[in-house]
Amino acid sequence: MRSILVQGGRDQAMTGRLDTALDLARAHEGHVTIAIDTPIDRFVTVDPYGGTYVAREALDSALAADDALAEAFAGRLEADDVPFDVVQFETQPLEAMLVAARLADLAIVSRTCGYAGDLAVEAKCPVLVVPSDKRIAFPLKTACIAWDGSEEAAAALRGCTRLLWGCSEVHVLTVISDKPQGFPPTDALRYLSRHDIKAELHELTKAGSIEETLAGAVSRLGGELLVLGAFGHSRLREFMFGGVSRYFLENENGPALLMAH
Repeated sequence: MRSILVQGGRDQAMTGRLDTALDLARAHEGHVTIAIDTPIDRFVTVDPYGGTYVAREALDSALAADDALAEAFAGRLEADDVPFDVVQFETQPLEAMLVAARLADLAIVSRTCGYAGDLAVEAKCPVLVVPSDKRIAFPLKTACIAWDGSEEAAAALRGCTRLLWGCSEVHVLTVISDKPQGFPPTDALRYLSRHDIKAELHELTKAGSIEETLAGAVSRLGGELLVLGAFGHSRLREFMFGGVSRYFLENENGPALLMAH
């Protein structure tokens, strides 16, 4: 995990995102990239006759503010012990992060960014979704892995091993179902063991919905991180996003999430 991408911004959650990224970079001798974005189309209007107008003064002010933010990040990190760079974009936030993530090993965003689910589905790297009010400290004490035997769950499992190094307790959670599963949970345990990660399997009886059953187990076990596959369907994903993924993304009090598709 040598290339770590972080959603840059002026929001209050930025400190937690950056500190989490720096912790990981130190643990893995990695490099941190901060992506700052100002979508130009926010400053463009089209009149009823097809004319296009750019609010040039406002745009120039926003771009200058981004330059100042990039300099502030550089000043903050130059005194640190982690190599870094700052990249700037003028597209929509999701598009900017997808471009920046092409050669990233991990992308870090806050739960409140508004596009974490879409990023996890479309990006080629795992996405770490952190709470808005705190950093995630590594090594973790307790991590949980939601396992349903799907390709998405397998992708998330492959993407989480570096985050689990040194973790005191790792729990694989599977909800008992009549529906046939792809890969059995024992495959997940075997895969983790090959990475020297000892995990305990919990076969959960469904109580309410699947997401409620998982949430109850994560809370009971004290999970700081939940690893799960990211599910999406079509361009209307905001309405059709997989129930389990959406549930945990919208749960402000829930654990950090490691998602992959």
